[in-house]
Amino acid sequence: MPYFVYKITPPFKQLEKIDSFPNFKEAGAFAKSVRTGMAATDNYTVKVIFAENELQAEDLLNQVREPEPVTGEDY
Repeated sequence: MPYFVYKITPPFKQLEKIDSFPNFKEAGAFAKSVRTGMAATDNYTVKVIFAENELQAEDLLNQVREPEPVTGEDY
């Protein structure tokens, strides 16, 4: 499964696929280079997502994740 790199623009979470890579090392390095090239006024985030295809990647990026409860116990 490939790693997809997306640009996410608020306020409506508009997704734009920038590229895809076969492994995380390449995808992470590419995402970092895009983030360092961003201006302070740019209003978007760059994320890497692991998925079977673009449709699944966009579905995962659009899901709202509930925060994990904090129990105060470390394991």
